[in-house]
Amino acid sequence: MVEWIASDGLVEYDQAVAFMEARAAAIAEGTAAECIWLVEHPPLYTAGTSAKREDLTDPDRFPVYDSKRGGQYTYHGPGQRVVYVMLNVGQRGHDVRRFVQQLESWVIAALDEFNIKGHIRDGRVGVWVERPDKPQTATGGMAEDKIAAIGIRLRKWVSFHGISINVEPELEHFTGIVPCGITEYGVTSLVDLGLPVTMADVDVALKRSFEHVFDG
Repeated sequence: MVEWIASDGLVEYDQAVAFMEARAAAIAEGTAAECIWLVEHPPLYTAGTSAKREDLTDPDRFPVYDSKRGGQYTYHGPGQRVVYVMLNVGQRGHDVRRFVQQLESWVIAALDEFNIKGHIRDGRVGVWVERPDKPQTATGGMAEDKIAAIGIRLRKWVSFHGISINVEPELEHFTGIVPCGITEYGVTSLVDLGLPVTMADVDVALKRSFEHVFDG
């Protein structure tokens, strides 16, 4: 059984990392159940293991945390559902690539419950939505915005860190970084797309789609 935890209020980042590391160790030892932890953070930036310092364009705006997850810079803040995923990948197929694909499929399935079509793009980490209402890109392609980020770490085949979905964050806060090192595309949220979706709505969609993707 996977334990689901939803925290009220804003969880400090250091507190979240400490919890995840302890829980992941306990899962690896067989003394705790797998866990999905739903949180919101105060405004902050995190630097993944591939972060480039020049992509932190406004280093004094919010606290910056070095993170052990994969990926580059990302923003967390109120209105964004952060989903920390502590699962035993060793017992779920022992395949990291497949696990990441399952995370992507999970986000896409949850978005589909709101009639939002999410896409995975080669060379661009995360989940994207097409924006036909915006001008084409410089290369003539359809504009796309990022709606969800993915970044995980494995220790003893147990995952921690996870995904973040933009429900109704302050999108201007993303301008202090180059999100995931990508400059040609923007960032959006469910509310920005015109959907009056609450955090509770997203949590329900995540729980429902999790079962189909991971346990179906």
